[in-house]
Amino acid sequence: MSYAEELREHARIAILRLLDDAPRYTSNVSMMTDLLRAYGIGYTRDQVTGEVHWLREQGLVTTEDHVGFLVVTATVRGLEVAQGVVTYPGVQRPRPRG
Repeated sequence: MSYAEELREHARIAILRLLDDAPRYTSNVSMMTDLLRAYGIGYTRDQVTGEVHWLREQGLVTTEDHVGFLVVTATVRGLEVAQGVVTYPGVQRPRPRG
C-alpha cells in the first residue's frame, strides 16, 4: 500500500472517531480539518470534504450542506467502524484507545 493510500485510510478512521466523540455525533468540515491537523494529518478542507463524500457514499456518514458549510453526522454503521466493532474496506481499523 502506498503512503497516500495509508494516509487516506487513516484520515477516514480519524474522521469517524472525531464524530464518535462529537456531541450528537455531528461536526463540520472546518472543525474536522483543524482537528485532523492537530493529529498530524495535514489535509486541506477540500481533501477532508472528499473523504467525507467517500464516507457518505459508503453509508458511514450523512451530510447536510448549509450554503457551503458542510455538516457531517456519523451513521450507526460509521460509529461501529469508529469503535472497531466492524471493519470496512478503505478505512483503517482503529487501534484500542487508552
